[in-house]
Amino acid sequence: MTNLATPPLSRPLSRLATRVAYASTQLPRMAWYTGHFHIMRRLAQEVQRRNGEVSPSRSPSNSQREARLERKLEADRRALLEQDIANVEAGIYPLPADHDGSLLTLLDRSRLFFRDLPDIDARRKRNATHEVLNEETRGRRPDYYLQNFHFQSGGWLTDDSADRYDTQVEVLFKGTANAMRRQALPPLAEAFAGRDQRRLRLIDIACGTGRFLDFVKQSWPRLPVLGIDLSDAYIRHAKRHLKRWSRAHCAVGNAEAIPAPDASCDAVTNIFTMHELPPEVRRTVIGEAARVLKPGGRLVILDSLQRGDEPGYDAMLERFPQLYHEPYYTSYLGEDFAAIARQHRLVHRRDTKAYISKVMVFDKLAG
Repeated sequence: MTNLATPPLSRPLSRLATRVAYASTQLPRMAWYTGHFHIMRRLAQEVQRRNGEVSPSRSPSNSQREARLERKLEADRRALLEQDIANVEAGIYPLPADHDGSLLTLLDRSRLFFRDLPDIDARRKRNATHEVLNEETRGRRPDYYLQNFHFQSGGWLTDDSADRYDTQVEVLFKGTANAMRRQALPPLAEAFAGRDQRRLRLIDIACGTGRFLDFVKQSWPRLPVLGIDLSDAYIRHAKRHLKRWSRAHCAVGNAEAIPAPDASCDAVTNIFTMHELPPEVRRTVIGEAARVLKPGGRLVILDSLQRGDEPGYDAMLERFPQLYHEPYYTSYLGEDFAAIARQHRLVHRRDTKAYISKVMVFDKLAG
């Protein structure tokens, strides 16, 4: 953690060193995934050309709107990175290690990513969304889960899907997905301040590949954490990713029935999942989070912006489920999470925007 008691004369040098170290990892990372994004766009245009498909013509006014949107997105990406490094300088969390793996690992995941693009495109054109729902999988997981979210091959069920997922998300957000995830750490730092981390407990529901839990452990290495997810493949990936840490456990589990006793956790987190749940399941999951939280415990949800959070983005958010298979996203855009929380004795503390995501913070009433 940053030492805020550093003598004043050395603090500017320390701040400069911290910023240089941050830039040396984050800027190349963003360039890597932004490059993937532009290659993906060029490949899609080439496929359209070969197939004789005509791209819809854009009027000058539409082009101007798109240019304004891109400028705003770029400004908000810069603001996200500035907030990220400001959190480091404030001692909220250490300089982040993204643990993306070796160059060979990155290249292998890039290969998986690009190899799947033609199948995604074909699936999108024929609106094939339930390839993973079959006689073998039916009944083993909830039906809403057995879909090809994002039109990706394997849905959430295969090892290849788990191995390519983080590349897909980082390409979509041009290398800022991890920086957005880290914005869920400050509310935890508030809740844990002055407390012995060894005596606390955190559960991350729908933990996926374990990236957020990795950042939690970088901040609180002795904190016992549990990640649960419905996917065996993603849990296997998360276990490999988190093997460097002690007191970090992952298990296959359903957030509709969190495997923990009542009032047994100090914090529950959920990252980029609420928009992929049907409305009734969102309510069940939030109720379960409230059940396992101790009085005074904290629920932190990080997910997409909603309609009205940033009016300049509303049209983009409305288009998102048309481009990607996100069957519950439209209902998410208008969901009233504060109202749901109140039904479970959770108090909505605040929302904080982070690029095109936001952090929602709730505390369980004491007594």
